[in-house]
Amino acid sequence: MAHREFKDRLYPEFARVAQALGSERRLELVDLLAQAPRRVEALAEETGMTVANVSQHLQVLKNARLVESERRGTSVTYRLASQGVVSLWLALRSVAEDRLPEIAKLRREFSADWEGVELPREDVQRLVQGGKAVLVDVRPAMEFEHGHVAGALSIPIEELEKRLKELPRNKRIVAYCRGAYCLFADEAVALLRKRGFDAVRLDGGWPEWVAEGRAVASD
Repeated sequence: MAHREFKDRLYPEFARVAQALGSERRLELVDLLAQAPRRVEALAEETGMTVANVSQHLQVLKNARLVESERRGTSVTYRLASQGVVSLWLALRSVAEDRLPEIAKLRREFSADWEGVELPREDVQRLVQGGKAVLVDVRPAMEFEHGHVAGALSIPIEELEKRLKELPRNKRIVAYCRGAYCLFADEAVALLRKRGFDAVRLDGGWPEWVAEGRAVASD
């Protein structure tokens, strides 16, 4: 029987994916691409890496078939190869959260710590449809345009203070951003509460919402 040969050839293929994700820099690129496709230059600016380093990391991800690229002239845009890559990233993150207490410690250190600050995802649609809440996407506009929670209003975090008049005072404001470890929503909630709004953040964010098959839209 060829069991040994089969396994000796099979597990290296699984290892290609694990090795591609075995870099904190590549995980950050996956997290960003879970929001929207991006050019190499935009990824470099967002992560603080050089264009050359980003390109090298993207090639590793591409060789493992985790990302795809599209060239237009001299510009190359990268996107995740499938929703399964997002699910893999969220699963990896979930295991790390469960096994590594350092992650919870970091979140407590850098995130807001208000009781009741996070609204469960299953409650949001009911409140918005019932006219009791307004959902605000505080990610960059290009991410919102690529895809957002159905019914959400786009107010990027850097525009929020200037656009407070667009938000109702008699409804709960629910802010969301790139996910559980994105601080944009925390900053938004802090600002809104300081200005007297009843504000909370969505539990999780865009990737978690999509992964659960909830209603989405795009512009």
